[in-house]
Amino acid sequence: MKQRIITGVLAGVPFLAFLYFGGYWYATLLFVLACIGYDEFMRMCGIAKNMPLRIIGLAGIFVLVDPWQLQWIADNLPVQAIIWVIMLLFFVLTVTTKNKVTVDQVALLFLAVVYIGYGFHYMIATRMPEQGLFWTCLVFICIWITDSGAYFTGRAIGKTPLWPAISPKKTVEGALGGVVLSVIAAILFALAKPELLSVGRAVSLGIVIAIVGQMGDLIQSAYKRVKGIKDTGNLLPGHGGVLDRVDSWLIVFPFVNLLSVLPSM
Repeated sequence: MKQRIITGVLAGVPFLAFLYFGGYWYATLLFVLACIGYDEFMRMCGIAKNMPLRIIGLAGIFVLVDPWQLQWIADNLPVQAIIWVIMLLFFVLTVTTKNKVTVDQVALLFLAVVYIGYGFHYMIATRMPEQGLFWTCLVFICIWITDSGAYFTGRAIGKTPLWPAISPKKTVEGALGGVVLSVIAAILFALAKPELLSVGRAVSLGIVIAIVGQMGDLIQSAYKRVKGIKDTGNLLPGHGGVLDRVDSWLIVFPFVNLLSVLPSM
């Protein structure tokens, strides 16, 4: 726990500073994290040394993460065409390598590009509007307090396993505690800026972010269990790798944007 707290402070303070300044400062930081996350995914799949797969994947990450660049391309091509081209490039590699690169490998890495690319893309896109700092902080705080609330509530009163086949230590009581604290955090944001967010909408947001965030955590626990690993990396002592730290972010930010859960920004 001591190591987690130290790492959290040392990494969290610079992250919050970049978040505050926004713009290209924040976007550049998230692009770097996305690239590290993709590299972690490749190592987890046992194909980290394959340079063509890394180049295609990072190119896809580069296109998807940057909202300014993606918008410029999308003005000339539909977004689905961009996704299709990335997929095609991965498939072509199976032919040019005579199946040394397998369809299973490219399927996994194509999934990683979309999962990581769009996750970080919407973290940046949420911060871009005039009130973007408010909405981004709301989402992050609700995610973080859900995580902490679930952990401490689970340790204090947790008895009923939530999903033991995927994450044995998580409990129903902990999950509900995380939801309650997320709702309280969202209500505080509503009280601070009632012109942007009503209390009723804040309750809905707090519930959605908490549930979807915990599902993001379980998703990553599921694929780490399949790969037989505890952490995706060791960049952050006590926390694991980038993907370990951003598991909920990668699901929550696209969810609240693509499904219009956030009020108009």
